[in-house]
Amino acid sequence: MSSQTSQPADAQAAPAATPAAKPPKNRRGLFLRLLVVVVVIAAIAWTAWYFLEGRWYEGTDDAYVNGNVVQITPQIPGTVISIGADDGDRVHAGDVLVKLDKSNAEVALAEARANLASTVRKVRGLYSSVTGAQADVAARQVAVDKARADYNRRKDLARSGAISAEELAHAREELAAAESALTTTQQRLQTSKVLVDDTVVASHPDVQTAAARLRAAYLDNQRTTIVAPVDGYVAKRSVQLGQRVAPGMAMMAVVPLHQVWVDANFKETQLTKMRIGQPVEITSDVYGGDVTYRGTIESLGVGTGSAFSLLPAQNATGNWIKIVQRIPVRITFDDPKQLDRHPLRIGLSTTVDVNLHNQDGPMLSQQSPGKPILDTDVYEQQAAKADEMIEQIIHANMAGSHGK
Repeated sequence: MSSQTSQPADAQAAPAATPAAKPPKNRRGLFLRLLVVVVVIAAIAWTAWYFLEGRWYEGTDDAYVNGNVVQITPQIPGTVISIGADDGDRVHAGDVLVKLDKSNAEVALAEARANLASTVRKVRGLYSSVTGAQADVAARQVAVDKARADYNRRKDLARSGAISAEELAHAREELAAAESALTTTQQRLQTSKVLVDDTVVASHPDVQTAAARLRAAYLDNQRTTIVAPVDGYVAKRSVQLGQRVAPGMAMMAVVPLHQVWVDANFKETQLTKMRIGQPVEITSDVYGGDVTYRGTIESLGVGTGSAFSLLPAQNATGNWIKIVQRIPVRITFDDPKQLDRHPLRIGLSTTVDVNLHNQDGPMLSQQSPGKPILDTDVYEQQAAKADEMIEQIIHANMAGSHGK
């Protein structure tokens, strides 16, 4: 009896355990429905974000820091005797970078100084010769007047027979000789005047030529000291002590890191709404997302990179595959102080995001630059000092002359 009663109890318990296994299937279905809902909501949110905000931005990580690399090259040949800066050093405009042996330049400068002083004195002599020639003409004119008066008087006496015909002939010859001497003296005066007409000593062609030679010699002497044309950091130093350098040889470079920009290479399909003047956010790989720079589109490239490559693509050949091209876009930094706090180096990788909301700007520049993009006045200062030396030498050697 006990065994018979236990069997129905087990049989009753077995069917009761079957419904207990269904809840896991219900939970999986619930999870799947929740996942579908989340995906649908995410898709709707992304679509809404794209049409309301996302489509107004274009970005690329094919962007790199670029800037001016000012090559330091000698203007005259020479031997390096001193190097004033090395890679990574900060220099200012006018700082000495390299010195060349100036022995030959000093000899040439001394010779040019002496030549200018000698030329000034010779030109002063030309003005004096004009004064002397004018006095000679006046004296010859007096001699001619006297000889003419004597001839006229003797001619009257010869008619009356008071003097002989021979004496009258002598008087005629003296008058002709005096007139010939006057003509010669007048021509000499004219020649002297031609050499100095409409000039003073300082503006005389001979003096100007000598001054130009002195200016060239002075500049050659100054150029034995090679200075930095701009503020920046030294890079790519290749010059060595004792090296013989020639004009145009690259010795080092100065990079003004406060004037860098970003060249971002966008796909051609990204340029549809891109305009000059649109704001840009820039992040650099060296600082990551902790530092965000503010910039502005300065220009859009006028050609693709492949169009200006050394070997341009030959798309007219039979085997042709279309490749989406990229256009370089130049982006400038709005606040130079950002570069002071977080300096960038040329060639660093960056990521840029362009805000396309404002499309009032042009796609290409509409006006030419109003000022030089980079300039220096260190060489003008050298020329000014040369002019001061020339003026001093001329003044010292023309005291009491017409050109004073």
